[in-house]
Amino acid sequence: MTQTQPGSVQFTGVVKKYGDVTALKKLDLMIEPGKLVTLLGPSGCGKTTTLRLIAGLEMATDGTIHIGGQDVTHLTATYRKVSMVFQSYALFPHMTVRENVAYGLTVKAVPKAEAAQRAEAGLELVGLAGYGERLPSELSGGQQQRVAVARAIVLEPEVLLLDEPLSNLDAKLRRHVREEIRQIQQRLGLTAVYVTHDQEEAMAVSDDIIVMNNAEIAQIGTPAALYETPSSSFIADFIGDANLADCDVLEVEDGMAKVVLNGNTYSVPSHRPLSGAARIVLRPHALKLMSPQSAGVQGEVTYAAYLGKEMQYTVETNIGSLFVISPVSGQPFAQGDAVSVAIDQDQARLVSQ
Repeated sequence: MTQTQPGSVQFTGVVKKYGDVTALKKLDLMIEPGKLVTLLGPSGCGKTTTLRLIAGLEMATDGTIHIGGQDVTHLTATYRKVSMVFQSYALFPHMTVRENVAYGLTVKAVPKAEAAQRAEAGLELVGLAGYGERLPSELSGGQQQRVAVARAIVLEPEVLLLDEPLSNLDAKLRRHVREEIRQIQQRLGLTAVYVTHDQEEAMAVSDDIIVMNNAEIAQIGTPAALYETPSSSFIADFIGDANLADCDVLEVEDGMAKVVLNGNTYSVPSHRPLSGAARIVLRPHALKLMSPQSAGVQGEVTYAAYLGKEMQYTVETNIGSLFVISPVSGQPFAQGDAVSVAIDQDQARLVSQ
């Protein structure tokens, strides 16, 4: 199966309004060809609106949209070289799997024999060779989702759009199918834009993540960059689990900040100039529970859960409630135990208040 050259996606000053409601504020965005970029954020943040604007299912109120260098701002979905994989799969129950995959090709008046051949190639690509004569009802949820991916890919789009594609699958199957989608995208060199509200899913599949909040971009970066160097309290709390506590920054020098937290002084990495009141980001794995006689933040365990390879704790302290994850070793702490929480200073981060 041939593959169209992957296209870039560029938004310049794009605004989307529904009457008096602004669904998307002035948005400037560039997605490079061949990248899988995820739009991530809470409900109502603008991520699905952004995807629909790329697809041509919505028209921009203001600004311009380019796909593969072509201005498509005023073109409907029919005239854009994009394909979408929907949350609901949207397979025709009365058609065979091969007919479902070939459907978009037949609509585009591709000869029947060629459409069938390309459909078979698409099914082979997603690991469903030999399934062409089955009906969708004879497939598992994961297999149906792969059929939906094959149907989108055979149209040879410049950009593949995926709208919450795994939300109807159970946790174990989601993990398996997201790996397959990522492998297909990398193998074909597709430009893909993926929408999800699941942070783990976004981090697992993405080259870059665009975190959105309140109808605008909050931060763009690789999964590692967003986790390691959040630009705000919102990003720190949204990307992975995080404990946030107020602190005071005394000075920043050579990328290290001297901060006062709970009367104790710590030296933590700082990637931006800060002074005075700030917030310290403490990841659950960066905290360690010790005996109450040890140095650290004093507290009491109010929740303890054994999860096989790890223990999860909630500890009430005078800097707030802390979520702590520890490997299982020795005798775990129990609810009601007095503890001291030690902080791994190298893993702590700072954000503005």
